Amino acid sequence: MQNDIKKIAVFTSGGDAPGMNACIRAVVRTALYHGRRVSGIMRGYAGMIEGEIEEMSARSVSNIIHRGGTVLKSARSENFRTAEGMEHAYYNLKAARIDGVVAIGGDGTFKGAIEFSNKYDIPFIGIPGTIDNDMFGTDFTIGFDTAQNTVIEAVDKIRDTAHAHDRLFFIEVMGRDAGFIALHTGIAGGAEAILIPETATDIEKLIKELEYGWRRKKSSSIVLVAEGDEAGGAFQIAEMVKSKISSKYDIRVTVLGHIQRGGSPTCNDRVLASRLGVASVEGLLEGRKNMMVGIVNNKIQFTNFNEITKSKYNINKNLMRIADILSY
Repeated sequence: MQNDIKKIAVFTSGGDAPGMNACIRAVVRTALYHGRRVSGIMRGYAGMIEGEIEEMSARSVSNIIHRGGTVLKSARSENFRTAEGMEHAYYNLKAARIDGVVAIGGDGTFKGAIEFSNKYDIPFIGIPGTIDNDMFGTDFTIGFDTAQNTVIEAVDKIRDTAHAHDRLFFIEVMGRDAGFIALHTGIAGGAEAILIPETATDIEKLIKELEYGWRRKKSSSIVLVAEGDEAGGAFQIAEMVKSKISSKYDIRVTVLGHIQRGGSPTCNDRVLASRLGVASVEGLLEGRKNMMVGIVNNKIQFTNFNEITKSKYNINKNLMRIADILSY
């Protein structure tokens, strides 16, 4: 263990994700378990610049493991991209006697940590917290499991009303750059089609598949659309289909939006967050710096920030093949 790490800070940044509170709890209690002090930085990098750094105790994180959102709040900070903003952040960290930082967030959070570490001597360990599950260096990110369970509950309910009225529903889910949520929930929800950024969307092929289902007297159809699909969002794609399809589908659109980010985290997300929180603190104490801690093949793995931000975590193409087979 590194004796020069006496006080650790933790913050959450970027989009919130269910399980972040469980992770904060794990970081705080692990630091205290190892005899270190710990502080929470409010509102991510913005709070770091403004000196919103508060000492935390074991009681500070009581009764938060089951809560969605983040008790430390989150914010995006353009000021942190500037030399002046980083200088203020460094001054505040040193004034609070912070020797190491745990950053819970996504790709943007880690890019900020890289820039900061290139100038200043405070080590960072990152924890992947994003519902999109699109981070290289980990099989799962905090919040993904909860988000996909939130979506599948909604899809099941929409399927009921679609079946009752012989309707075709286009359901838009989050995924500006990645289609993990759409792909997983599309398979689990029995969707007739799944449209994601990683694959080209052929509207003519989609129409043929939907019309084939109509001829086979399918009483309902669901199309899952990731918001970042290159053909557009659910509303745009639904309009394109509606203008060309000959089948007498009654077409509806549902955008699930930010409901996917909220809610009590699942058991899987709480366990994942706890494992990563403990590993992040122990990684700092072992002398690791400027790395993200993840889970690969159910084992803790540390990956350099530069590799994380330059690499892409790809979808499992076999899942797309399975989705096509099961939508027959």
